[in-house]
Amino acid sequence: MTLLNRALGMLAGGLALVLSLAACGGGAQGGTSDGLSGTILVSGSSTVTSLVAELFREQNPNVAITVDGPGTGAGFELFCAGQTDISDASRPIDEDEVALCEDAGVEYIELEVALDGVTVMTSPENSEITCLTTPDLYALFGPESTGFDTWTDAAKLAAEVGGSGNFPDRSLEITAPGEESGTYDAFIELAGIAELAEQRGLPEAEVQTLRADYQSSPDDNVIIQAMEGSPSALGFVGYAFAQAAGDQVQELAIDGGEGCVSPNPNSIADGSYPLSRSLFIYVNTTKAAENATVAAFVDLYVSSEGLEVAVEGSGYVPIPADRQEAIRSAWEDAIA
Repeated sequence: MTLLNRALGMLAGGLALVLSLAACGGGAQGGTSDGLSGTILVSGSSTVTSLVAELFREQNPNVAITVDGPGTGAGFELFCAGQTDISDASRPIDEDEVALCEDAGVEYIELEVALDGVTVMTSPENSEITCLTTPDLYALFGPESTGFDTWTDAAKLAAEVGGSGNFPDRSLEITAPGEESGTYDAFIELAGIAELAEQRGLPEAEVQTLRADYQSSPDDNVIIQAMEGSPSALGFVGYAFAQAAGDQVQELAIDGGEGCVSPNPNSIADGSYPLSRSLFIYVNTTKAAENATVAAFVDLYVSSEGLEVAVEGSGYVPIPADRQEAIRSAWEDAIA
């Protein structure tokens, strides 16, 4: 089994990974340090941290680190309660979570670590669909689409909101992340679903939601398998998981108003792919100041070596070099 397959399996399963690790240090330059001990607790999104933890273990075998992947929202609940040192996130922290952290006195720094594109997929057998507009996504996935059993059921709504509505006459079987996932929240924002729902006067409770009747799963592998299993399938996952699936899925181009753009490293890096997003870690700065092991782990994470391992091993897209330098500077300032 390759490192990529093994890592993706860890990330998608959302299982706790307990690794014996020691720390590295040197002001975000990577390397090793002797005499460190203790634990590091990481929770949140199933993104890239497990691979950095593997590198940390190889370099330093004396610290226990737990990397757990219950989802971005659940990770922030733990983080803002002071129960974890670092929170993985596939979207920025939201206002309610900021308030939770403030109420608990948790101070933190946000560090961008990779780029991703939420990738909309269908079955390879569904050759009639190659590109969807963002209004199409609202008509298929949005809160007003609850009850649509076929693609053509969504055609009228798509036309009303400015989509193409040129859908095949076949059943519609959606499998996608649920509310526990940061990818769910990111999709709602990036696809303009929340904005359209608000414009159309939907109740506030429905604005930040998708349709209530699709098959949700926290396991990206389950979503991938659903695309392969039915010619009527539709869903979305992070770019790395769609790429790892290969011919099992058909990735769809997205038209955000400037033509159809397919997800790829270039379109994600320059933001031309409409569903591009950043991936983050949030570090409790008080714990990092008190625990040299936590600080050393983040030193490695934001070093050139750490970011390269995180991105290349997981299949995500690297952030530009100037932003990497800015992240390292922000981290050094935070712990100075």
